[in-house]
Amino acid sequence: MKDQQSTSTLMMIRPIKFRFNEQTAVNNYYQKAPKKLNESEIQSKAIAEFDIFVEKLRSKKINVIVIEDTPEPSTPDSIFPNNWISFHSDGKVGLYPMFAENRRLERRPEILEKLQKEAGFKINEVIDFSNYEKEAFFLEGTGSMILDRPNKIVYAAISIRTNEKIIDDFCDKFNYKAIKFIANQTVDGKRLPIYHTNVMMCIANDFAVLCADSIDNQAEKEAVIQSLEKTGKEIIEISEDQKHHFAGNMLQVNGTDEKPYLVMSKAAHLSLNDNQKAKIEKYCEILSSSLDTIETLGGGSARCMMAEVFLPKA
Repeated sequence: MKDQQSTSTLMMIRPIKFRFNEQTAVNNYYQKAPKKLNESEIQSKAIAEFDIFVEKLRSKKINVIVIEDTPEPSTPDSIFPNNWISFHSDGKVGLYPMFAENRRLERRPEILEKLQKEAGFKINEVIDFSNYEKEAFFLEGTGSMILDRPNKIVYAAISIRTNEKIIDDFCDKFNYKAIKFIANQTVDGKRLPIYHTNVMMCIANDFAVLCADSIDNQAEKEAVIQSLEKTGKEIIEISEDQKHHFAGNMLQVNGTDEKPYLVMSKAAHLSLNDNQKAKIEKYCEILSSSLDTIETLGGGSARCMMAEVFLPKA
């Protein structure tokens, strides 16, 4: 039986000390340092955004497992769990090597215990890629890899945080094949690699959102488009400007009633034109929430906050 592309269960981490992370800002060009807010104001705004977001998801019958972050060690980006963990329908769990040293502290074994003991999920095997950190090789989960789960395809934009060697290892262990490319953005007049694939593309059941303009190499661009079309996806293109508003950072999620939603931030939603919204709404309802503080300081958006749980029940 084929894997499902969308789940109705999400794991989200409620932050305790969210802040601008200087270790990730060196190559995440979406982050902006706070000008006026102090740390307690930042945390207060981030918590409010998080809680409202969770409430909206739950109102649509989406099962959200909220894990509280811990005060120590300091993990300013814990709100983005999809970078360090992935959950799969065969009971496998992937743990991933992280570029920023303080993000490596987000990998907490007790979270896996909680999912088993309290939520009743079955974990058959944990595949840990974090040893690659010793070689300074990184692959940041479903930030780095966009998974077409039914067709077993990984789409990956190669960058310092998305290493080809580890992608090949992932494909070998999880039985996927990879489509690799370079996705760029313009920073101070230069074309530089986008840090995570999930800011420029999203794959849903029947469609894909893609910033094709970020793939400068024509052959690579055509390979991505052909693969998406071959697997029956309608491609909804977004511009580079829309990508900067996190319009690529979306995730299709189901309610427990099987109704699908495309989840995104309010900024992403507002950036879409009527034609793009109509194309999406042919397939599913749009669900958006304001994440302005989290996006500005964290450089990540709605998709990064949601770790999809596909694990079987024990």
